[in-house]
Amino acid sequence: MSLRVVLADDHPMLRHGVRALLEQHGVEVVAEASDGRAAVEAARRHRPDVVVLDIMMPLLNGIDAAREIAETCPETQVVLLTALEQERLVTESVHAGVRGFVLKTQAGEDLVQAIEQVSRGGFYVGAGVSQAVVRACRDAAAEDRARLTSRERQVVQLVAEGKSTKQVAALLDITLKTVEFHRARVMKKLDVHDVAGLVRYAIREGLITP
Repeated sequence: MSLRVVLADDHPMLRHGVRALLEQHGVEVVAEASDGRAAVEAARRHRPDVVVLDIMMPLLNGIDAAREIAETCPETQVVLLTALEQERLVTESVHAGVRGFVLKTQAGEDLVQAIEQVSRGGFYVGAGVSQAVVRACRDAAAEDRARLTSRERQVVQLVAEGKSTKQVAALLDITLKTVEFHRARVMKKLDVHDVAGLVRYAIREGLITP
């Protein structure tokens, strides 16, 4: 089966060109969006493998759109179209769930490669993106890992796999209150507010597969 993609950019000509390119490579564009809110709704409706987002869009910017997509559609990955002068936003993007960064000035094949790579659970930083972007991705992931203890990561994995509090307690041989304590502490550390946020974190960290 071909990869299914939602394409979001507020410039119709750019969307048309990118869509033609992706379809030439066997990628199915299931929907287009001209603003961030429409992109989130398209992701919820179509549940694509990947959403390609422009970082600057009306109504909802690409980073906030990526965060909402990650929370509501954790199985969907996000590739962000960016520019060199926007490097300061990269760390925030990684925390929002973005897994791929492609410059608008890059060759189209780079975007195709980014879509394929993030759909398999990897990260993609395209050619021409500065080392500051690479460091931001690496440091953000390392910061998250450092925040959680081994036990907390075990709880996150089991919760993300759909285990109930009772099942987690039995598997880890701890009490229900201890499970609830660990889950509450993790959610506070990661600044997430629901199970979908924990699932997103678990997928990004490789604790579970999408």
